Order: sequence, then C-alpha cells, then structure tokens
Amino acid sequence: MNIAAFSMHESYKPAGIDWIEQIPSDWQVLRIQDFSTFNDEVVNERSYRNRKILYVDISGVDAISNTYSFEEQEFSEAPSRARRLAKAGDTVFSTVRPYLKAVATISTPEDYLVFSTGFAVIRPRENADSRFVGYVLRNERFIDEVTAHSVGASYPAINAPDLVKLHVPFPQLHEQRAIAAFLDDKCAKIDKAVRIKEKQIKLLTERRQILIQQAVTRGLNPDAPMKDSGIDWIGEIPAHWEVRKIKQLFRLAADASEKNNDHELLSIYTDIGVKPRKDLEERGNKASTTDGYWLVKKGDFIVNKLLAWMGAIGISEYNGVTSPAYDILRPRHPLNGHYYHRLFRSKSFALEIKRFSRGIMEMRLRIYFDKLGILSVPFPSKNEQDQIIDYLARHEEKINSAISIKEDQITTLKEYKTSLINAAVTGKIKII
Repeated sequence: MNIAAFSMHESYKPAGIDWIEQIPSDWQVLRIQDFSTFNDEVVNERSYRNRKILYVDISGVDAISNTYSFEEQEFSEAPSRARRLAKAGDTVFSTVRPYLKAVATISTPEDYLVFSTGFAVIRPRENADSRFVGYVLRNERFIDEVTAHSVGASYPAINAPDLVKLHVPFPQLHEQRAIAAFLDDKCAKIDKAVRIKEKQIKLLTERRQILIQQAVTRGLNPDAPMKDSGIDWIGEIPAHWEVRKIKQLFRLAADASEKNNDHELLSIYTDIGVKPRKDLEERGNKASTTDGYWLVKKGDFIVNKLLAWMGAIGISEYNGVTSPAYDILRPRHPLNGHYYHRLFRSKSFALEIKRFSRGIMEMRLRIYFDKLGILSVPFPSKNEQDQIIDYLARHEEKINSAISIKEDQITTLKEYKTSLINAAVTGKIKII
C-alpha cells in the first residue's frame, strides 16, 4: 500500500494555497462558493410542527467512515438548532470545532432528516460532481485548513460564508467523476478490510473473555469434581473451592488524605481499569485539590458506584488518592487481587452488579457496599488463585498480541485511506 506506486501527472504548477504546494497544470483552484451553494434549505416549522424528525448532531457525524447517526425526536421537543435540511449529494460540514472531523456526504437521506445548525450544508452545482466534492471536503488536509481559519481558542468555529471562501483544487468534471469512482472503489475495499479485522478483534476479545470466565469460575483442572456454587451467575465450581461474600474478603476503606498532599491522583475507567489521572487528563477534568480524597494503597480496589455495572471496578497498581465519590475495597485476608480483578470485570459479574444496583434509570444506576458486599463469589485457595493468574497471564499475552497486530493493521489501512484521498483530490496521483 504505497501512494508512490501510482502514476503522476505530466506537469504541475504552483497551487497558490497554503495547504497544497502544487497541482496538475490543467487543474484550477476555486473557492467552494464558485461551484457550490450552502445552507439552501431549512425546516418549515409549520410543516414539521407535529412530526417526528431524525435529528443529527455534530457528535453523530464522522468523516473517516463517512457516516452519520440520528436520534428520533418529536420536532416540538428537539433542540432549537435542529433546522438544517440536506438532500442526496450534499455534504454536511461542522463549522464548530472542525478538528472533530464531523463531515459526511449524504447519499440517500431518510425522510425528515434534520441536521444541527452547527453544520454548513454544501450543495454542488452542475459543474461539480457531488462525490468528488465530498471527498475534497472530507480530506483531512482541508479540514486542517478549516481549523486554521477558525476563531476561538476553547471552542473554535468558522462561519459558513467564510468556509465557502476557502480555496480547493478543481479539475474538469470528467476527471472529478473518474477520481470519485476510483476513490469509491478503493475506499470500499479498504473499509471492507477494516471491518474484517474489527470482526477478528471482536472474536479474539470474546475468546479472551471466555478464557477468563472459565478460569476464574471453574479452575484449571477440567477433571476436578464439581459442585453447585449456589450462585446463579456462576453455576458449578470445583468441589474443593469455597464460596464467600465480598464483605468477608474485602472491607470498605475510607481513609481521608491530608491537606496539601501531593499523592498520585487515580481514577477508574471501564475499559482500562485504574490509571493515574495525569496519564489520561483528556478523559476528564483535573481536580484542583485532593485534600480529603480517599487514600488508595497498592492492591486496593476502586469502585465507581455509578459505573460499576459497566466494568468500572478494578485493582490499583499504585499508591495514591481517588475521588470520595468512589468506594475503596481493601482485602481482609491474603489473596491474589488480580484473580478478583478479572472476576469483578467479567461480563457475568457486571450483570450481577446491575441486578443489585439502585436507580430510576439505567444510566443512573448505583451500587453501594451494603449491596455489593453481600454478593457471593468463588474463593479458591491463595495458591490456586496464583496458578490461575499465571495461566491467564500467559494466554492473555498471546491473545492481546494478536489483537494489537490487528489494531495496527487497521491503523495502517485508515492512514492509507486518508493518504489516498488526499493524493487523489489534490492531483498528486493521476487517475485518468
């Protein structure tokens, strides 16, 4: 996958725009408004008053996959910014925080599809191929140029009239169509390859989950005599294992940190477990002070009461502090915390936590220690816990390595797709 494998045009000339050095000699450089109109249609409120609409906000649009998602709403209850209309061939371009790459070309719009006024709806004229224009506007180099022309530090934005004054390369119509057809074909093949690798990652992830579930609930000896655990979500366990309530294995720790401390600030994430906040500050706001936060010792468990049912529970490999909004579980007896880390983060246990959580709606469910503590879990010997973790570490490493390879391949494919689009729409490669 090398752009250099494609032919180049016979001659080039200076492009005269910042983000492109040169273009083919027979190409033009035009403003978007020279071949497109923008924001031509808005909702007729009288016609939509008693309708359900399919509302698309900025967060629902993605330039890389060229997709959009919508939420069905009553128009009367939809945000006041739900006003932009688009038809087949239009490209919606987010004028707010353009670096988020919320750009997509609409092929077959659903009935009553309505976009936020945070989008500019670009509609090509007859001298422009809508698919080509879509690729130009989704080109990451062009999006970077839009970002550079945006105003505002924390919430950069560009007005639609300023957006359409930006310059882009523009070949003849027959070449636009050829480039669009070429990219349609190549991008479809790349997207298919990505989907295959994503499916492979999903299967590997499921295999890892099954491996963990079997090891932490059934042990490593397939010939061991079994008994009913009395725990619905587990079923049978080895006959020589015990069953204990979580409160028999862990106690609730609530040791407040001292004033003006410099302890490591820790947090718990559903996907990666406990990590120092400084390593992942983009995932959340940094605390201005950690006075009075709960002290965490290496080996403690941090529990996000609000998201525990989604996997936000895990062992800490660090000494530090964490928010008083979390619970800290400290082992009462010698045990291998990594065994319970895997057990607590399993899908089956997550469903059990959800069953005992309280709340009037799913996203507000909370579990407190009075409920979490009475849940029963397997309790093999410390030696057997160690053996299970050694076994899982070896086998998980192989699966994780295979997943990592697939993820790297997906990254390479997406980077190639990005490079190919840029090369085609700027004339770096010759299509016809």
